[in-house]
Amino acid sequence: MGAGMTLFAASRAGAGWTQPRVIRFLAVRGIALILLGQVFENLSFTFGFANATRMESYGIRVPGADGTIPSVILGVLYGLGAALLLGSLFIRLRPAALLVIAALLVLVTDWVTPPASQADVRFHPVLRLLLIPGKTGPLLVAYPALAWLPCTLVGLAFGLWLVDDRQRAFRRLALMGGLFAVSFVVLRAAGGFGNLTPPGPGWIGFFNMVKYPPAFTFLLFALGVDFLLLTAIERGRIAERPWLDPLRVFGAVPFFFFVTHLWLYAVIGRFFPAGTTLPAMYLFWLMGLVLLYFPCRWYGAFKRTRPASSLLRML
Repeated sequence: MGAGMTLFAASRAGAGWTQPRVIRFLAVRGIALILLGQVFENLSFTFGFANATRMESYGIRVPGADGTIPSVILGVLYGLGAALLLGSLFIRLRPAALLVIAALLVLVTDWVTPPASQADVRFHPVLRLLLIPGKTGPLLVAYPALAWLPCTLVGLAFGLWLVDDRQRAFRRLALMGGLFAVSFVVLRAAGGFGNLTPPGPGWIGFFNMVKYPPAFTFLLFALGVDFLLLTAIERGRIAERPWLDPLRVFGAVPFFFFVTHLWLYAVIGRFFPAGTTLPAMYLFWLMGLVLLYFPCRWYGAFKRTRPASSLLRML
């Protein structure tokens, strides 16, 4: 998202957009994602689970839960929308400043995240929105804005590098990916700072990190692996291969794909209220991707016919 924001700003600047106009467009898009999430995202989960007769328990406990049903659920689209909204305010900064702010936000998240002993505390709603996931009254937040903003800020920096020099940008990305991966192994093995929970036994325990909110080690691992994979894809020119065309179709309409995939699989799930086997689940997953390819291709072609200022381009 961050890299896309920077590339979008550079593209619109070439079309004559002023920087305030770019920021305003991105901010409005962020607000739109948050509002649309309350309708399309939340209702799809309600519909999908409505007739379920068997709910698996993985020992997951929502912090602050008091037995009441939340009326405002802020999930993936809130996390993305809030990062887009807040990230637009930083789009004028240079890469070094963006990386410093991202690092500080990661440290703040690690510092303010309460221990498991405070799982029953109903923190102020503002803290829920910004830093501490969980439930307070009718509000349930899965992706606090400031806890996930660092990823977007790093993306903004990478986007600026891409605009300046693509080859050097990927050299820097590879260096960061290697540094992040090594730092993850060191910090995770040490089991102290950066770990919201210590590593457990075996390799599964080692990689069983906390995502809600993202632990420092989780971000190091996720971003480090992503950076190395992106570099490999770039250097191997893999993205230009024709067999990846379906992924480009989905990637060109991320919001449309996200919403339609939620509803499609929710509908499929209604036919299996008691669940299904893992092999069958993969079969339905692949079938769903085939079905989604055609509407996503249509919408991508339709969106490209809209003017740059169209609200439909936001979706």
